[in-house]
Amino acid sequence: MHRPGDGAVSERALITGGGGFIGMHLARALAEKGYEVVVADSFARAVKDRALADLVDRFGVRIADTDLLVADNALALGRDFAVIYHLAAIIGVRHVLERPFAVLADNVALTANALELAKRQNNLERFVFASSSEVTAGAHIHLDAPVPTPEDIPLALTDIAHPRTSYMLSKIYGEAMCRHAGVPFTIVRPHNVYGPRMGMAHVVPELLKRAHDLKAGGKLDVASVDHRRAFCYADDAVDMIFRLSTAPGAENGTFNVGNQTAEMSIGDLAAIVVSVVGRDAEINPLPPTPGSPTRRCPDMRRTAAVTGFVPAVSVAEGVARTYAWYRDNVFAGAGMEASAV
Repeated sequence: MHRPGDGAVSERALITGGGGFIGMHLARALAEKGYEVVVADSFARAVKDRALADLVDRFGVRIADTDLLVADNALALGRDFAVIYHLAAIIGVRHVLERPFAVLADNVALTANALELAKRQNNLERFVFASSSEVTAGAHIHLDAPVPTPEDIPLALTDIAHPRTSYMLSKIYGEAMCRHAGVPFTIVRPHNVYGPRMGMAHVVPELLKRAHDLKAGGKLDVASVDHRRAFCYADDAVDMIFRLSTAPGAENGTFNVGNQTAEMSIGDLAAIVVSVVGRDAEINPLPPTPGSPTRRCPDMRRTAAVTGFVPAVSVAEGVARTYAWYRDNVFAGAGMEASAV
């Protein structure tokens, strides 16, 4: 595979769901590397904001406002993409709990249409499927899966009667579809990726907003303070995804995307948030969130071995960057709600 910027003609990259959180950051990174980028999104949940407009103005990124649930719309995107990053999906706890059938049916349909498009490419080098750390939830419940969690553990389902299972099942199904579609693929499983422009439905922006709004002498309410997560800043996650999409050793494999060394309790995260926002506030522990796993952390050895990449942004630095963006773009009254993957 030739690389944009080495004197060769730019390669084309398609990002489905590219109007969302990770998609926009990935689009920017690819454009900066010289790729010709097409962002395809229905914008049912993502937003057309200044960040996307800037990509259009600075790099000529093309925005395809289209519903990829319609197979013909997907096929109309073209046949000359070197890499397709499939991030489009219905996500978020609210959607999963209120619309489990749509989450399952539509996510599978989106992946089927994206793979059909991939099959019709003239010279496809990689199809990258954004799965989820959620696919291992059943293995932790039924099989005592290890933490940090490697990619090759057997998968097991959570209770299929529970709405939340719809999302993880759609991602497991998508992983299987990739393996049987007959295209070169890489499956990535993001773990607790955070950063600017991720909406509000995540513990980092939620805590930042509460801390930002605290009055003098107030306490910061924090649920699940003893639960542990490994937080990965968006720029590091995107770097890993790009390296995996171009690494020969990542073809037809599954890889965690995350920061194993940044594992900490939600209470410790809250302390960082309070410090970054500049509040002198105590943490008020609340009961654990129902259904929340006590610990989630990816084993990153396989990804590091293939990419040679080690995350560079500490949680303190990442939270500071994230707060600066939310302070200026959301908390100041501008308001936005972007989807996340």
